[in-house]
Amino acid sequence: MSAAPSRARVIGERNVRCPACGGKSRYAPDNPYRPFCSERCRHLDLGAWASESYRVGSSSAADAGDIDETAPPPH
Repeated sequence: MSAAPSRARVIGERNVRCPACGGKSRYAPDNPYRPFCSERCRHLDLGAWASESYRVGSSSAADAGDIDETAPPPH
C-alpha cells in the first residue's frame, strides 16, 4: 500500500521563505499575505517599491550616455 498524500500536497500548501524578513511563511490559499508571512512584511515590501528602493538595472550603453537621441526610434 502506498501512503496517503500529505495535506500540504492535497491543497497546494507549503512553507516558503518570506521575501521581506526571511522567516517562515505558509504559502496557502488561506494566507492573505502570501508569499509574505504577515501584513507588516507585505507593507514593508510595498513601501520599498513606492520609495524606489528596488530598481531594474539598465544597460551599460544607457548609463554611459552612448545613445544617439537624434536617431529615429527603432521599428
